[in-house]
Amino acid sequence: MALRKLGMIGGMSWVSTHRYYERINRQIQREVDPKASAPLLIESLNFAEIYCLESDEDWERAVGVLSDAANRLADAGAQQLIICANSMHKVYREVQARVEVPMLHIAECVGERMKADGIEQAALIGSRNVMTESFYRRRLIAHGVRLLPPEMSDVDDLNRIIYDELMVGKARKDSERVLKSMLTRYESNGAKGIVLANTELELIVDVNANVLPIYDCMRIHADAAAKWIIGG
Repeated sequence: MALRKLGMIGGMSWVSTHRYYERINRQIQREVDPKASAPLLIESLNFAEIYCLESDEDWERAVGVLSDAANRLADAGAQQLIICANSMHKVYREVQARVEVPMLHIAECVGERMKADGIEQAALIGSRNVMTESFYRRRLIAHGVRLLPPEMSDVDDLNRIIYDELMVGKARKDSERVLKSMLTRYESNGAKGIVLANTELELIVDVNANVLPIYDCMRIHADAAAKWIIGG
């Protein structure tokens, strides 16, 4: 079987890029052949250079960094690209406009999965811009998913946990308890599912051991990428 070549823009953080690489290859091994591995090109960025973006100027700089990475991958032979981070999809349109190779949008993959499962109301958790801005939320809403409004205390807690702990490879029990309490509260508020819109949160959330279905965006994105590699 001829497998298609995928380009991954990673390093945001290296922890999540590692998870993408492992997940994609396990899917290829399972679906194609136990000895098979995915043909991947990886551009691992220095996240310290595009960390904690705030101003329009910061984000324009990020567009340049991601676009340059995308074009290097395309020039090297990648036939499709993924950005291995939820928050960086804020500039998806701008980056896609600067590269000829198509890019697989993470929220589109998640929205399609939730629509297929019949999930009509959910809570979205992730970094600050993912939770509070429209670029991610509107794509899920377009698939018929109503989203609970973000609570700012949760936004602050999650941002701290993600950037100060998980992105440097730390998974603390205290943070695990904070997330467990948060998910319980969202269920009581009417959520029928949780969108795990940060590629590191699985480090402290047991995706398979919750009463509510957990939509781990990294897993869904990686699975869609693996399906494309195979030709599905």
